[in-house]
Amino acid sequence: MKQGLFITVEGPEGAGKSTIIKKMADELTEKGHEVILTREPGGITIAEEIREVILDPKNTAMDERTEALLYAAARRQHLAEKVIPSLDKGSIVLCDRFLDSSLAYQGHARGIGMEEVYSINKFAIGDTMPDITLYFDVEPEIGLERISAHKGREVNRLDLETIDFHERVREGYLMLLEKFPERIKKIDASASFGEVYQNALKIIEKYIDERPVR
Repeated sequence: MKQGLFITVEGPEGAGKSTIIKKMADELTEKGHEVILTREPGGITIAEEIREVILDPKNTAMDERTEALLYAAARRQHLAEKVIPSLDKGSIVLCDRFLDSSLAYQGHARGIGMEEVYSINKFAIGDTMPDITLYFDVEPEIGLERISAHKGREVNRLDLETIDFHERVREGYLMLLEKFPERIKKIDASASFGEVYQNALKIIEKYIDERPVR
């Protein structure tokens, strides 16, 4: 049976990962791969509706645990309805954010605790984890400047957080990188778009060519 591949991309706000992943999906498709491009929270109707609630700038009163639970709920529906069926068909699933985002944002930056957030999400994801994760690393100041300059990008509730919050997010990601070096691959997202893209594509194509047979 043909085996699917679950690839996730992560990074602080303004790291440029969403633009990179779209271009990567197009190139991998042109090379003959069956690619499903999706995102979290979202990707399917129910999860997109939860996304609107989570990221609505008006919802500043949202409790941090409520936020973590909503992300986990959206994640479960997305997996059940889209990701797992696509992997079962042998597709490459490219997902913009996954569990690591919750660990970095809610677990570390919000101060809930990574283990606590992981336990919530363990119930949601079961045994489904990414085969490989690309982490696009960028200083918070650079990322937020990019967001300000990008007039077409949606401004969400997380963009309105303090610089200290975004620094904690990055710190959380670096902790995950240290904990899971085999799965998470760091890319310097402060470089030019072309350089960042080629570095990311090189890692993914190498993994596709050399991935273990399960």
